[in-house]
Amino acid sequence: MIDPLHALAFSIYENPGVYCILLGSGVSRAAEIPTGWEITLDLVRRVAALEGVTDETDSAVWYKRIHGSEPGYSDLLDQLSATPDERRSILHSYIEPMPEELESGKKVPTKAHRAIAKLVQAGHIRVILTTNFDRLIENALREIGVEPTVIGSEDALKGAVPLIHSRCYVVKLHGDYLDTRILNTETELSAYAASMNTLLDRIIDEHGLIVCGWSGDWDPALRAAITRAPNRRYPLFWAARGKRNPPVRAAVSKVSGDGVSVGTELRPKLD
Repeated sequence: MIDPLHALAFSIYENPGVYCILLGSGVSRAAEIPTGWEITLDLVRRVAALEGVTDETDSAVWYKRIHGSEPGYSDLLDQLSATPDERRSILHSYIEPMPEELESGKKVPTKAHRAIAKLVQAGHIRVILTTNFDRLIENALREIGVEPTVIGSEDALKGAVPLIHSRCYVVKLHGDYLDTRILNTETELSAYAASMNTLLDRIIDEHGLIVCGWSGDWDPALRAAITRAPNRRYPLFWAARGKRNPPVRAAVSKVSGDGVSVGTELRPKLD
C-alpha cells in the first residue's frame, strides 16, 4: 500500500496549482500564538481574578462550578465584549508580538509556514484558505518575495484581482486581527456572506484540499462548504493529531477524504 503522503506528493507534483491548503490555529501554535481553547482558558483565569479567585488550579472546573456551564470561546467573548471592535482589542494582545517576543523567535513564521511559502514559490500551491487572524503565512510568503492577494473581508474580495490572475491567493475566512470585522462568535461563524460562499464553492469545487491544523469544531459554515461541493475533481487530505472528532469524520467520509501526516517533510519530496 502506497503511503498517503507519497501519493499526495506525487499528485501535487503532477498537478501544479490544483491543490488548496486550509490552515487552522494548530499551524500557528508552534509560533506560540494560542489556540481558541487556550485563549478561552486565559480569559477564564482573568475573569476568576476579577472575582477575587486566584488559587484555582483548574480554571475550567471553577468556571463550570460557578457559572453552571463549560467555558466556551464564543460565549466568553459575547459576555466580555459587546461589539466586534471590543473583541478585536481583546484578541490583539494574543497575536501581536511584543519586541521581546520577536527577539526570542516567538509569534513569527514557523517551519510549517515557510515550507508552505516554498510550495507557493515553486508553483505547487496557489490558493491558501485560513481561519487564522494572524499574518504569519503572509509574512512567510513576503520573506521569499511572494506578494499574496489577501482576502480578509467582502470589501477586499470586491476589489481583488481575479483568482486566476493571482500568483498566490490567501483567503482569511474569519478576517484579520487588525480589522474590526473579524468573525469570532458562534453566531458570526454560523454562516458566511454570500460572496464569500460563492468564492469558497468555486475554490473547493475546482481544487484538491489539504487541511492542516484545523479541528473543524467551531466552523459549521466551513464544514458545510467542504461537504456541499458538487464535484470532487481532486482529493481531500486531512492532517490530524489523534482521533478526528465526529463532525470531521463525517465530513471526510462524505467527500472520500484521507487522513495523512503532513509536515515540513512534504516539500523535499517535490524537489
